[in-house]
Amino acid sequence: MKVAYQGVPGAYSEAALRLHFGEAAEPLGFAFSEQVFDAVEDGRADAGFVPVENSIAGSVGVNTDLLLERAVVAIAEAYLPIDHCLLALPGARLEDVAVVYSHPIALAQCRDFLQRRKLRPIPEYDTAGAAELVAKRGISGEAAIASKRCAEVYGLSVLAEDIQSVKGNFTRFLAFRRGSDAPPGLKTEKTSLAFSVQHHPGALLDCLKLFADHAINLTKLESRPIAANPFEYSFFVDFLGGTGDAAVAAALAELRATARQVKVLGSYPLVERPTISGPRPG
Repeated sequence: MKVAYQGVPGAYSEAALRLHFGEAAEPLGFAFSEQVFDAVEDGRADAGFVPVENSIAGSVGVNTDLLLERAVVAIAEAYLPIDHCLLALPGARLEDVAVVYSHPIALAQCRDFLQRRKLRPIPEYDTAGAAELVAKRGISGEAAIASKRCAEVYGLSVLAEDIQSVKGNFTRFLAFRRGSDAPPGLKTEKTSLAFSVQHHPGALLDCLKLFADHAINLTKLESRPIAANPFEYSFFVDFLGGTGDAAVAAALAELRATARQVKVLGSYPLVERPTISGPRPG
């Protein structure tokens, strides 16, 4: 099974993909999220796997938007604990490091560590890509913030582990496939959908009230701008229950009659949210 993800070997997305699909899956890395969706839609990949939110940084907007825009359906969710490490060339010492490359979010999550050691952060498009860059450049005094596995993949040394400021750092991923139909026999316990509202007072409240009227528990609500319509927004919600449930079906029927546009992004098995004190996946 070929599964597309954004990044290069050693990326957190690849690690989460392997945990979810197993070692039998063949990860296909792409530079941009749009290419991940392209690969699924044109059949080069059997499924896609992208991060949609982080417990510290919030939603990954580009992937949320693509799930709405593209002809795909979410079929599973997964969580991965994020443990940032400082990686450098073999033989390097922590006191030798002056410059650190990584994704802007990873740099922000490790700000306290960087500031204490007066290290200069330089943004890169990807954590694993930053590790690959440091390895290829081979310049003393440069390091990357990435996963521990990246040290093995790119022949780097781990100078420090678990360096993020907040220890409860988890990323949630969604797996998806092309088309609009879920695989046969898929257990549907949680649903993601997007909708936009009519232009009148209380329009959003009217839509949200439908979920309460049918005793449906929302686990997420956020807004995203609609690029084609400036200052208009789509609303993304996750809730407990599948589209085959009577209450959910009734709520969706009423929502479609009330909202301007509705798209079910997918119904899939519920995965228990990780906690700081609880056991970590893998």
